[in-house]
Amino acid sequence: MKKSYFVLWIILLISGIESIAALPRFAVKLKDRCIDCHYNPSGGIIRNEDGWHWGKNTLSMISIPDKDFIMSPRISDNIHIGLDFRSQYLYSQEKKRTDFQNMSGSIYTNFGLSKEINVIAKYDFVNRIWEGYGVAHILPNKSYIKAGAFFPNFGIRLDDHTAYTRGGDFGLLFSQGANRGLIYNPFYNEAGVELGIFAGKFLYASASVGTNNISPSRPLSKDPTFTSRLEFTPNLGSFGLLFGGSFAAAKVPDKVNLYGGFTGFGYDEFSLLAEYDIAENLIGTDTKTSVMMIEAAYGILTGLDAIVRYDRINLNIDLNKDEVSRVVFGFEFQPYSFIEIRPQYRLQIENPSVDNDSFVLQFHFWY
Repeated sequence: MKKSYFVLWIILLISGIESIAALPRFAVKLKDRCIDCHYNPSGGIIRNEDGWHWGKNTLSMISIPDKDFIMSPRISDNIHIGLDFRSQYLYSQEKKRTDFQNMSGSIYTNFGLSKEINVIAKYDFVNRIWEGYGVAHILPNKSYIKAGAFFPNFGIRLDDHTAYTRGGDFGLLFSQGANRGLIYNPFYNEAGVELGIFAGKFLYASASVGTNNISPSRPLSKDPTFTSRLEFTPNLGSFGLLFGGSFAAAKVPDKVNLYGGFTGFGYDEFSLLAEYDIAENLIGTDTKTSVMMIEAAYGILTGLDAIVRYDRINLNIDLNKDEVSRVVFGFEFQPYSFIEIRPQYRLQIENPSVDNDSFVLQFHFWY
């Protein structure tokens, strides 16, 4: 009995962990890039001062402008800090029980060695996950070289890892035990080097080579992991547009090739994002898996967004009736600066049908 409760606790915990990443819909709605709000050029982890002040003074329903800058993420001229803590209440229809969990708790730091060079670190003390790397903007137009341990830049980096275009259900959420999702689960990162090129305001390309932490003992020179991504973000009047594609080749532990495309647009308070990927050998040799994500969001009023997301995975495109999909209905409510509440209902769709819907109420505190 105790063992079964421990397994259930792990299942619920994994199903709720979220990677602290940028919200891509903000970029497409505001016609900005990730680098406009984050020290990490590909988004996520610690916010820069512009991103921090926008989140504090603009994003929430009750935001009291800090004209005198009494509050700040800066602890010295060249050192900034940040933090995120997430917990949740979850009801599983399949397990017929509820639970509360700590999802993640992360501390971030940014050390500005110069105007062009930053050292960024993250430590998640709940899940014991860390990242650390240096970013040198020594190339023209804020282009950069990144080196260290980081999350690779592939596709649209939703901040919900349970999307099938990310880590999916991580092979633990449902009783079938299938690996439903790509390789980018919350514990995945790579040690290596990334090159990022900003060609004008609207074109961003990145490429990285490294060793993933699934098989850290592999010699880099013998069997490296490659990731590349191209992003085009033109503006058409009041519309913010997004087009791009990604490729990755990794051993996890078998060789997996990933090909994908993504698109999106934003207008006023509405945004739409979509991604479609093909994975070779994800579930076995000579197999192809397809995954898809479509997310629509609308800002009802300041601090309250309605979110609908459709996720779909076809584990083997050569087989029939192995597709699994779900629709996620939810809200993102930010009543006050640094506080966010996310209620979600997840409607699971599969053949044969299984009663495995779930309800999640997440609490997010950040600084």
